[in-house]
Amino acid sequence: MTSFFDTDAKAAAARAIAAVEAQTSAEIVLAVKRSSGDYRDADYLAGTVSGFVTLLLLLFLPQEFSVAWMPAAVAAGFGLGAAISVLVPSLRRRSIGKRRMAAAVRTAARAAFVDRGISRTKGRTGILVFASLFERRVEVVGDLGVLPEQLGTAYDDAVHAIESSIAEGPDLARLLAAVERLGPALAEELPRLDDDENELADEMAVDA
Repeated sequence: MTSFFDTDAKAAAARAIAAVEAQTSAEIVLAVKRSSGDYRDADYLAGTVSGFVTLLLLLFLPQEFSVAWMPAAVAAGFGLGAAISVLVPSLRRRSIGKRRMAAAVRTAARAAFVDRGISRTKGRTGILVFASLFERRVEVVGDLGVLPEQLGTAYDDAVHAIESSIAEGPDLARLLAAVERLGPALAEELPRLDDDENELADEMAVDA
């Protein structure tokens, strides 16, 4: 399953979250966003480079070109370069850089944590799994009651699996399999209690 935006994907995500929450008092929220940044400047840069190359070709190729239509040719070169940047994500990611994308996803994840009220659970045990597809990054943000130093290596390994699950490309099945590892990782320190309530919706939050 590769689509994150259809009904089957949402149903699969809800089942995975329910499976985790059946083992722990922690509340899991899975949010998916197509992109965490605008990055329009990267497209403009690609267009500028393409337009400049077009100008150089017009000036230095042995063929003669009419000066009258050079501005239109350069503008077309700019448009082509910008379009290629938008339509070829791998090139766009390369021009943006890993550090900038990581910062954008981190900021968006923390904003989503607040916007979705994940800090409002009784035990402060909310965990946001925030997947940003363009950047191929996942951020796991835990509330104050989720202490990695107490949860140990099982939790660290689960978080690492989640964060690396879409590094090679969006893959919902691989992401959900990694999310389900949170269940046993959380169960010992944050076990599910008889009076636990489902305080946060299990449905995957999608920002297309």
